[in-house]
Amino acid sequence: MELDINYLVRASEAWLPLAMQYGAQLLLALITFALGWWLISLLMRKVAEMLSRRQVDPSLHGFIGSVAGVVLKVLLLISVASMIGVETTSFIAMIGAAGLAIGLALQGSLSNFAGGVLILTFRPFRVGEFIEAQGVAGTVQSIQIFHTTLRMPDGKLVVMPNGSLSNGNITNFSREPARRAEIAVGISYRSDIQRAREVLLAIAEDPRVLAEPAPVVVVTALAESSVNLALRVWVANADLWPVTFAFLERAKHELTAAGVEIPFPQRVVHLQRSEE
Repeated sequence: MELDINYLVRASEAWLPLAMQYGAQLLLALITFALGWWLISLLMRKVAEMLSRRQVDPSLHGFIGSVAGVVLKVLLLISVASMIGVETTSFIAMIGAAGLAIGLALQGSLSNFAGGVLILTFRPFRVGEFIEAQGVAGTVQSIQIFHTTLRMPDGKLVVMPNGSLSNGNITNFSREPARRAEIAVGISYRSDIQRAREVLLAIAEDPRVLAEPAPVVVVTALAESSVNLALRVWVANADLWPVTFAFLERAKHELTAAGVEIPFPQRVVHLQRSEE
């Protein structure tokens, strides 16, 4: 029994300082891990609330939260491991190499993801708006993380990558509440421009036409076989095409009834015979 006690005393003298040293480090690491995990969860909730206040697309909330959460938790684990004496240099190098390989493999996808984040954050267009970008015009059907879907006027669906979409010019036809409709007509050189102007302005007396800016009729070109006029009126965005189509038809009837000639394209050719 005396030998056992002496053995225990000698053993405790050997491992007790180590236990006190590493036990304190382990306890501090556990406290750091618990506190860091709680702070990360709190930060994720704050980020989600901020995205909701800024009206960021809901499909982006979970993705941003999961990516940010994974990155922060990996950093927390590396910090905790270093606190208890684990060598993290090689571990960090391995993570960096894996990240570089993944980044190179998914370079195009990451570009599209970044473009999707920019689109969903800054909102150059929204679902339901009519836009033109990358040579394609259509109504926005959906905005996803990697691509945007447009429905063209003829019913075709176009899927556009967000990377190129966010880096190019975007024309939004739906954002402003009012737009200018332009009705172009050509009259004969023999016709009275002022009379044609009066007829076109009478057509513009329509409840769908806004009072300001006021309707105007301007000469846009002296073409080969006609004097080209344009009736310019401002209407609500939704009335643009109905007004344009209706005014074109009315312009034909009203100008003809007023005796203003609308010529068809023509060219006069003079043949001259040379005397031998």
